[in-house]
Amino acid sequence: MTTPRYAAITLGSNSFNMLVAETKADQPSIIAKYKRKVRLAEGIQQNGSLSEEVLLRGLDCLAMFADMLDKEGVARDSIAVIATATLRNIANSDDFCRRALPILGHPIEIITGMREAELIYQGMVATTCGEGRRLVIDIGGASTEFIIGDGDRVLLKNSLPMGCVTFNEQFFNSFPLQELDFENAKSQVKQTLGTHLKELTSLGWHCVVGASGSVQSVVELLNHRNESSCITLAVLNSLKQEVLAQSDLSMTEITGLNHERAPTFAAGISILLALFELLNIEKLNLSGGALREGVLQTLAHRL
Repeated sequence: MTTPRYAAITLGSNSFNMLVAETKADQPSIIAKYKRKVRLAEGIQQNGSLSEEVLLRGLDCLAMFADMLDKEGVARDSIAVIATATLRNIANSDDFCRRALPILGHPIEIITGMREAELIYQGMVATTCGEGRRLVIDIGGASTEFIIGDGDRVLLKNSLPMGCVTFNEQFFNSFPLQELDFENAKSQVKQTLGTHLKELTSLGWHCVVGASGSVQSVVELLNHRNESSCITLAVLNSLKQEVLAQSDLSMTEITGLNHERAPTFAAGISILLALFELLNIEKLNLSGGALREGVLQTLAHRL
């Protein structure tokens, strides 16, 4: 027996996502996936508010989601709408939420970084095989979450203000890119980690899982090249050299790179490189799911 359909919508700083599902054998079974690169974090102005242009870009995506909810037959009381770092931080988040309400017919819940970390871990556990203590890293558009857990149990969680969209604006916005851009990004990662670095390494882990678009872009590229999908420091250093050889933002000469991921690819590589070196990571594998799957699990249990 299947349940009525429900949907988890996540409004990230880089992408907006929607998963439509129904419950089969007590587990969410995904019927459809929708995604758009909205890049909200690009629109943060000096006064701390989101520009009207980017705000409208976000609302336009929500209008598309609303149409798809109708198409998939999802009732508005069977959805969850979760927003993360950019809507947490901008001065006009209330305005965005107010204008989004009549479009979606459901309020947006802006969650804390710690709650985001919990949901990311929950989504990873539900979708990724593995045993032992795991470090989960989720590089978003404006924040990065670190979670260490064992089975269903979260041992440590952190949400820090660094992401591929904000780093792109800060370090990788003029071509050709230089080695110094990566060095500056690494210094920023080290500074942002601060005392959390010792906390993470002292607890330790058996394996590392990446649950973000930055990790996914590397894995997609490796799969396209018929190479191992396991990310290592050697892989990241090789990709950095390819990035440095590019003459423009499109990065069309990097074989296997999805054109949608190109604008934030260098920033994502820089954060991963810094984390590999600072945390002494040997290898990292892609998670089967993250925030949106965690929201879906929570929604399924509630319904």
